Amino acid sequence: MLKAGVLGAGHLGKIHLRLLNQSDKYKLVGFYDADAENGKKVEAEFGYKFFDTIEALIDAVDMVDIVTPTLSHYECAKQAIAKGKHIFIEKPITNTVEEAEHIRELLAEHNIRGQVGHVERFNPAFIAVKNDIKSPMFIETHRLAEFNPRGTDVPVVLDLMIHDIDIILSVVKSKVKTISASGVSVISDTPDIANARLEFENGCVANLTASRISLKNMRKARFFQKDAYISVDFLEKKCEVVKMKDAPENPGDFDMILQNAEGIKKQIYFDNPEIKNNNAILDELEAFADAINNNTTPVVTLHDGTEALRVATMIIDQF
Repeated sequence: MLKAGVLGAGHLGKIHLRLLNQSDKYKLVGFYDADAENGKKVEAEFGYKFFDTIEALIDAVDMVDIVTPTLSHYECAKQAIAKGKHIFIEKPITNTVEEAEHIRELLAEHNIRGQVGHVERFNPAFIAVKNDIKSPMFIETHRLAEFNPRGTDVPVVLDLMIHDIDIILSVVKSKVKTISASGVSVISDTPDIANARLEFENGCVANLTASRISLKNMRKARFFQKDAYISVDFLEKKCEVVKMKDAPENPGDFDMILQNAEGIKKQIYFDNPEIKNNNAILDELEAFADAINNNTTPVVTLHDGTEALRVATMIIDQF
């Protein structure tokens, strides 16, 4: 079992503490929070050991789970890496691309592991269909959330859209060629609604919409590729795969057949992949433990986190 410590005991930090505490791959040593009053309160309520200093916590563990505000990710990661500790770092990886690239360099120098908390990679609906997503040429995502004051210190692109940016970059094996985007500030100092269009070198186009002032929550992605349409509902944890194949010589009464102007017939059929219920945050943390113990590449590398931040920053620069 890896000795784990958490930096940051806010809303998400408390979830990480609980899951690390119940995992059989980690031994939760304790946590540090810059707000000592909050730290002592969490210690009293849940029984997790509160460390007075960040240095004391880092010294006591093998893996540091960074769940602090984004602005402090870089300094926290530097301190942990300097002492040879593996780091799990919440998204977005850091505040700037330059900080992210420096952390990657430090990680390589110290020969330790790092993973970024892009949790939708572990969403069971996405896991069920990701092997069906092959060379998509058009992608559309909608990530809408009801207003929550938490997170409004950063643009909606870094708060919400970055989830979909990471998912898209993980399935489109091509470089981003051009980006066009617009964002509107409605209630915050930074954009609350944003739309971006990514064009890739291989011709794929992705259209992303994110809002944090919606009347309802929605987290959906649709992938269009040759002979297939795939939809993923990250919120409801549902997916749908619609495929086309050459029509049989003698179709059955209930077969869905389409015929184009040239007379070519195609059969439409539905594939319903099995979705296995999981706790995505627990799975991402335990997948990182496996990467450390087996000396393998983490599912979401610091390179992945850096590229998602790079694209997000390019989108924000368009506003």
